[in-house]
Amino acid sequence: MPRRPSSDQQPSLFDVTDTPSSTGTSPANVPISLSAQFDTLPPEWRTLLAPFIDSPAFAPLCDFVDGELAAGKTVYPADVFHALHLTSPGGVKVVILGQDPYHGDDKGIAQAHGLAFSVQRGVRTPPSLRNIYKEIERDLGFSPPAHGHLDAWARQGVLLLNTVLTVEAGQAASHAKRFRQGGWEACTDRLLQALAAHHSPIVFMLWGSHAQAKKPLLEGHGHLLLEAPHPSPLSAHRGFLGCGHFSAANGFLEQHGAAPIDWRLPA
Repeated sequence: MPRRPSSDQQPSLFDVTDTPSSTGTSPANVPISLSAQFDTLPPEWRTLLAPFIDSPAFAPLCDFVDGELAAGKTVYPADVFHALHLTSPGGVKVVILGQDPYHGDDKGIAQAHGLAFSVQRGVRTPPSLRNIYKEIERDLGFSPPAHGHLDAWARQGVLLLNTVLTVEAGQAASHAKRFRQGGWEACTDRLLQALAAHHSPIVFMLWGSHAQAKKPLLEGHGHLLLEAPHPSPLSAHRGFLGCGHFSAANGFLEQHGAAPIDWRLPA
């Protein structure tokens, strides 16, 4: 049975062996279990997610993901809650809602690292993110960076959240809709609903039908809901390119006395 998060249990995101290998290489990094990663959540997010953590859906989700790890399967990302460690609930200004973590790697480096649409440094920028950069350049005039690492946005209050937070390597959407009720969808739905109900003002960028299906969780609280087709190459030309969401978001934030997002990324 997975442990409920507690404030006095704060393991690091990795269990690292304290003895170097006989080959002289650096110690091996072993991803810790999902139940232990729930333990590392900042207190504000644990409070917000408490109804899910205390629900019957919590244990089956942890048992499933931890069982995949115990079976030797590679699960991405290693840091499941990276987005929640970079942005506090009260600091969220913009939510960009993705669907599923990247399930691939680039020259041995996992693409996914816990932020929707973002990839680790050293990984080629994916097509959807390239289209996001194109729209920022058209909308705000900022030239795109040569990487796809979006931590700088997250640290300003942009919550880059996938609705499903883990995936088996090489198996797209493998951890989505795993349970008739519950699963990651119940967790992130709770997060979105509570965030919308208790924090404002927030800009929600809903790109594609999957993200737009979350509108009922967000409406009625004075937030700005921006909708457009998904930035995927299959649909970006249908209205994502030209949507103006980045300038619209900053305009809304400034109207409500919040600092705008600097959508430029460091080189």
